[in-house]
Amino acid sequence: MKNKYIEIYHELVNKIEIGAYRANSKLPSEHELMEIYETSRETIRKALNLLAQNGFIQKIQGKGSIVLDTRKFDFPISGLVSFKELAKQLGDSHKTHVEKLEKVLPAEEVKDALKVTEDSEVWEVHRVREIDGERIILDKDFLRTDVVEELSEEICANSIYEYIEAELGLTISFAKKEIVVEEPDEEDRRLLHLEGHSNIVVVRNYVYLEDASAFQYTESRHRPDKFRFVDFARRTRR
Repeated sequence: MKNKYIEIYHELVNKIEIGAYRANSKLPSEHELMEIYETSRETIRKALNLLAQNGFIQKIQGKGSIVLDTRKFDFPISGLVSFKELAKQLGDSHKTHVEKLEKVLPAEEVKDALKVTEDSEVWEVHRVREIDGERIILDKDFLRTDVVEELSEEICANSIYEYIEAELGLTISFAKKEIVVEEPDEEDRRLLHLEGHSNIVVVRNYVYLEDASAFQYTESRHRPDKFRFVDFARRTRR
């Protein structure tokens, strides 16, 4: 016989999946659920904890249990695609907001990533990606100015990669990626709709041209409930 909290968990999951409890709405309170299922507070809390662990709700202090959008966007780990190319696959409403575009002297990490000297200016571009009305990605791009001499807000809002390949005639070849989970910083909280999330997924990209020269370093900062990071792996014979 299943534990009572497991049965309640599955029933709530079903209601979320059929839309009885819609994304961004609140579940009934613990007290209300106790009355609905005629059970103890401990049992209800176990069911809610399981819902939170499996990505169906976010428990926010002072607000209760908020239903999450269980649809996630597949983000290819091994692929090297622009947001514009990815957005075409999503088929949803999407926008890019250019928050920063200027030439700066690089910090140590950027200098090392791009193999430039301390007195070499680089482009710093911050773009917020909005999907279905929610701002869920912050891209921080740093590009070598000797490779990309000119940039405009229009180019950044459309596609930097499209500009580099179609207008500059360069070939973007490969990238090294690192994925980490961090606490959101002040800029994340200001620019993104984090909805109470205490972590953010950061994908660091070191991007190279076909001559193996580094030209771009990117921090792509994602709200964790909206993305599923996917890859295809094949075991090789040894």
